[in-house]
Amino acid sequence: MVSHSLLKDIFDRDGFVIVENLVPKNQVVDLQEACARVVAKTRAGQWPHRRVVGKQFPPYDSDYPDSWGVQHLMHPDLSEPAFAKWYASDVLAGAVRALLDCGEENLQMELFNLLINPMSHKFALRWHRDDVREDATEEEEVQALSAWHHGIQWNTALYEDSCLFVVPGSHITPRTLEQCAHSESLDAPKDPMEMPGVLKVILKPGQTVFYNNNILHCAIYSPDAQRATLHASMGDTRGGSSRARNVLQHGLRWMRESCFRDTLPEGRAKDMLERLLIMESGFGADGKVQYSLSA
Repeated sequence: MVSHSLLKDIFDRDGFVIVENLVPKNQVVDLQEACARVVAKTRAGQWPHRRVVGKQFPPYDSDYPDSWGVQHLMHPDLSEPAFAKWYASDVLAGAVRALLDCGEENLQMELFNLLINPMSHKFALRWHRDDVREDATEEEEVQALSAWHHGIQWNTALYEDSCLFVVPGSHITPRTLEQCAHSESLDAPKDPMEMPGVLKVILKPGQTVFYNNNILHCAIYSPDAQRATLHASMGDTRGGSSRARNVLQHGLRWMRESCFRDTLPEGRAKDMLERLLIMESGFGADGKVQYSLSA
């Protein structure tokens, strides 16, 4: 087994790292079956919180019928406790603590969604950093990248997944002129492999890629291959409200409700939720949602 310290060294250097065995064997089938149910509800129009083909980033307010993702897996209306059980599991929290170099008391609940294959349409996300706009100047990029150390995002593949493309090291360095030429447009790339320094991330079932979500990255979604990839993030309270815009833009008001808290496992999950609500309460005076990127 690779040590946590080595995984953190790789993560800090490259902006991403692949980790094995974060889904306990006794939870694999439960998660696959829960994913199948929420995907079926979404495709049948019974779950409105989805990522819509034709819309790359929030707000996902289109009525286009095909979907590339399911939002809010821990929502009580979905009644799928397997998701919260895994999100708050010891093995996952341990990996997050090691990569963020934080304590248990710093873990903050954030997002938990699902990335899926569209039914009948190819779709792609453009090259982007999750909380740095495509038209940022070099100075603005440097400033943003230097401040982004208090959270982590990950994809856990339940089936083979080769959708994600990243530029290793770009989480700490501004784009070159050539990289800007490939990422200043709002259009998805025709061929992601044309980006200088690109790496295609291939995950086997059960593998997880953790990444700094301000790494330069894009993704391709094909209807030809089954995809059910758990897509989530956690924060570190030492960052204060530095991640608030990027997290709250996904619409988390339902997490304030007692009916959600009551569905969570005792202990870590409820503690992480309380830290999220504290961050939310301290972010902005007008309550208006801000969006990180142009869709």
